[in-house]
Amino acid sequence: MASESQPTKLNIEMKPVERLHLDPDNPRLAHLPGGRTQEDLVRAMWREMAVDELCQSISENGFFPEEPLLAIPDPETNGDFIIVEGNRRLTAVMLLLDPALRKSIRATDIPEATAEITEQLKKLPVAVYPNKEALWEYFGFRHVNGPKEWDALSKASYVAKIHRQGHSLDEIARKIGDKNHTVKRFFRGYMLLEQAEQQVGFSRRNVDQKRFHFSHLYTAAAYPQIQKFLGITDVGSLVENPVPEKFLPELKEMMTWLFGDKELEKAPVVQKQNPHLGWLREVVDNRQALSALRSGISLERARAISLGDGRRFEEALVSAKDALQEARGTVTTGYKGDEPLLRDMESMMKIGNAVLKEMRDIADSAN
Repeated sequence: MASESQPTKLNIEMKPVERLHLDPDNPRLAHLPGGRTQEDLVRAMWREMAVDELCQSISENGFFPEEPLLAIPDPETNGDFIIVEGNRRLTAVMLLLDPALRKSIRATDIPEATAEITEQLKKLPVAVYPNKEALWEYFGFRHVNGPKEWDALSKASYVAKIHRQGHSLDEIARKIGDKNHTVKRFFRGYMLLEQAEQQVGFSRRNVDQKRFHFSHLYTAAAYPQIQKFLGITDVGSLVENPVPEKFLPELKEMMTWLFGDKELEKAPVVQKQNPHLGWLREVVDNRQALSALRSGISLERARAISLGDGRRFEEALVSAKDALQEARGTVTTGYKGDEPLLRDMESMMKIGNAVLKEMRDIADSAN
């Protein structure tokens, strides 16, 4: 017998498209600028969600009844429905049926559907649920931890929304089968993002990148060194506005290092999660390296300072050995007798012998 928390699926019914509305609270649109009218939502979906691909498919094949839209009653109207699952598909159908809407949002390259398919699209298969509460477990599994994943920011937005409705993070994780603390990492990152936007003037529109890499933030915020830098703890950060007031300057610095600042023409120091996030956590945990990064020195050089000469020497030696082993493995097929490369190798041997002599002298004196 199903528990009370599980959604009771209703029969699939064919509903007129004009009675179906896009969800203004769609997590995939939460981070996008613009209004929340139906036309605004269609425009946002068209620009950001590759609806053109769906338009092509639906115009040729029609709408598959085996994949109904999931809806709840629209509380503001009588007999209308808000589509909670299937907003991209509904957007595609709306555009295929409405030339004026296509013109308004400049979706001019949509193919024309045949008269038969156009007639079929006027009514769509819909399964109606009483409210979103009846669907949140399904969404959590399907989109946060399941096969049809949203982007990381949409996932985090959804987790925050469900948590604010009274569900604990542990409950959300348990319901969607999260055993890797993903829910908590998403929530922590989203709380930091909201606090940065509300209290230190950060704006996602001002990032010095083509897209906002939210994964940089929630991944960095899980590192103990980054948490210490921001004045937060692993458990204590799972709240609204987790960063104490006296650490807000550090939060602003961290957001700039992660995402850059287009207005100030500052590029992010973290270009890739690997290895840059690892370097950053080492730098913020070392006073001299942190001062160097703040002064404008590159992340790579600041990280070298954080290592100390002993570890820098060890890493340089290991790296040089790896490179020479690779060169040895390809010398018979990769070297064509070029004199400059031969001279480079001779120079490297001289440097290597000099380093070896100094190492032997130090080892002898140590013994």
